[in-house]
Amino acid sequence: MQGMEGLGGTILWLVVMIAIFYFMLIRPENKRKKQVKAMLDALKVGDSVTTIGGIIGKVLKVKDDKVCIEIGDRTQKFPMTIKREAVASVVPCKKAKKEKDVELIEEATEEVSEVATEETAE
Repeated sequence: MQGMEGLGGTILWLVVMIAIFYFMLIRPENKRKKQVKAMLDALKVGDSVTTIGGIIGKVLKVKDDKVCIEIGDRTQKFPMTIKREAVASVVPCKKAKKEKDVELIEEATEEVSEVATEETAE
């Protein structure tokens, strides 16, 4: 009987250690992989990207597994083709930001007009 209790305790600790390992290492890594895949799938022309090598550019073309970016300053610009996996971060294009700003302004205007009509009704 003494040996069975020791074996059960050992198995319990093994299960606890595996659970901790899963929740501390495996699960966060899978979550991060899903976020990176979503970011790469959402790439579109006009987005500003930073590569894993530190190169900053603007997306010109998006193909299956390659992205053509434009690098350089205002006087000299050069096209560069990179693997999609080489993109480290994405900043959405200004047009998308402006569209979001317009939506926010429209929502705020609607809220203000609703409040104004409620105040005049009272």
